[in-house]
Amino acid sequence: MPRFAANLSLLFTELPYLDRFQAAADSGFTAVEILFPYDMAAKETRRALLANGLELVLINAPPPNYTGGQPGYAAVPGGEARFQSDIRRVLRYADVLRPGLIHIMSGYASGSDALHSFVQNLQWAADSAPQQKFTIEPLNPVSQPDYFLNSYDLAAEVLDRVNRPNVGLQYDSFHAHMIHGDAQAVWEQFHPRVIHAQIGAAPYRSEPGRGPTDFQNLFSAMDASGYTGWVSAEYTPSTSRTSQSLDWMQP
Repeated sequence: MPRFAANLSLLFTELPYLDRFQAAADSGFTAVEILFPYDMAAKETRRALLANGLELVLINAPPPNYTGGQPGYAAVPGGEARFQSDIRRVLRYADVLRPGLIHIMSGYASGSDALHSFVQNLQWAADSAPQQKFTIEPLNPVSQPDYFLNSYDLAAEVLDRVNRPNVGLQYDSFHAHMIHGDAQAVWEQFHPRVIHAQIGAAPYRSEPGRGPTDFQNLFSAMDASGYTGWVSAEYTPSTSRTSQSLDWMQP
């Protein structure tokens, strides 16, 4: 079985933020990811991680725009200065939180100019923090209309153009199924590029076992491929308490 992490932005949300860390540890997780940890002082999150023996796997970038702008703009032409400023802020959080990975969101754009901007911004981030690993993740057009990075083929092209050793692919079974119709087939094709994985059942991003994907087969495929990274549970539980939705973790 893969190594599972808990996404604390979606799981254990029946509890206050800082209480979710202990709940995750009590449920058997040894690692977590937090999509946007910027509302809480980094030292508070770091303290909760240490107190519960948890590794922080991933955070998202850029931070939310509290003035109402789009959540991500790395592929938006003309946004380079803002991107660089916000990545510097993210890296200051990373100095304290020590996430294994930072997911850079492309934002909402299209066309060759957007591709050029995305590649240049990713190269700048990678070169600015060569010790930090970054990911990109395709998001499906049903959940995220007009999102630039909307297929795994496009993600592969972007990675080829970026050509940096600290930038890799983030796989998500929910988005993979919604984009291409078969989450396991996407894994089989693109797993050599994957440095982080997330799971959720299509079409509602619920816990594994409630949709068309056979997750036990997918987990077996992950093992067979030699993947040794984390597989993060990123879904909205259908149960009142997250702990009631974790049967899928059993072999």
